[in-house]
Amino acid sequence: MVNLEWYRTFKAIYKTGTLTGAAESLFISQPGVSLHLSSLENYVGYKLFERTGRKMIPTEKGKVFYNFIIEPLNKLEDAEKNFQKSTEIHTPTISVGMCFETFQITLEQYISTLPFNVIIRFGEYPEMLDNLDKGILDLIITPHRGTSGNIEHEAFSSETIVLVAGNEVDSKAFNKLAKGKDMQVIEDWLKKEKWYGTTGDMEHLFRFWKLNFNHHPDFRPNYIVPNLNSIVRCLKSGKGVAVIPDFLCRKEIDAGEIKLLWEGKTKLKNTLHFGTRKKTMYAEEITVIKDLFRKVMLPV
Repeated sequence: MVNLEWYRTFKAIYKTGTLTGAAESLFISQPGVSLHLSSLENYVGYKLFERTGRKMIPTEKGKVFYNFIIEPLNKLEDAEKNFQKSTEIHTPTISVGMCFETFQITLEQYISTLPFNVIIRFGEYPEMLDNLDKGILDLIITPHRGTSGNIEHEAFSSETIVLVAGNEVDSKAFNKLAKGKDMQVIEDWLKKEKWYGTTGDMEHLFRFWKLNFNHHPDFRPNYIVPNLNSIVRCLKSGKGVAVIPDFLCRKEIDAGEIKLLWEGKTKLKNTLHFGTRKKTMYAEEITVIKDLFRKVMLPV
């Protein structure tokens, strides 16, 4: 008999492209992810992924397998969610979608105080918008606005994508170059530094580099870590640079643990929105969560 969790794990690896990403999305350990995958591969009798460095590339049979199971698996997950709601009449269950780092900085500290049940889901913004429209999610936190007429967006905060550095980085030398406004010299200096990146989304670095230097970065980060909050913790060692949203590191900058190196020649800003369906039976619970975000994050 196949364990349903093996299918969930297979889907998570397929979606994130890494064992680490799958572990984070499922809230299980990476060894647990590896065990589920090896068990499933032993059951079906063939490899579902090729391991290339840190990436998990689906084999042709893996792609066929994914296409075969994804629809019934999604239906089972929807049934699980709806069943939970229907059996907990007196305690509503709210499903909220956001990125992992946003959850850690904002809602995580308040979860235990909420008078209702909460399911936190991580994923990419287009997928979260789709799940909101379908009723799988009740609230999402996103910098991207969808086009569905069923969804309304409310701007509540903003983030500036900035270049931050460890305290051992020579910021005086960089500031002198930045004042000269020779972008090629600035770029060459930055490329000599040790860079941090994440296993998943590198959109911040790509957009920041494109805005300032008119092309995508032609280098790979030296250190790849699980998420943006990991980068902040690593920068406290004093070495390295990274491009991240300012709200994720504002406390560390104010405390002098890391430093803001550069906001770019033109600031790269994102407006953060609450996304909800226009018709919802959980308006009161959603308002509670919105108020917590407004408490933690700066207004637009």
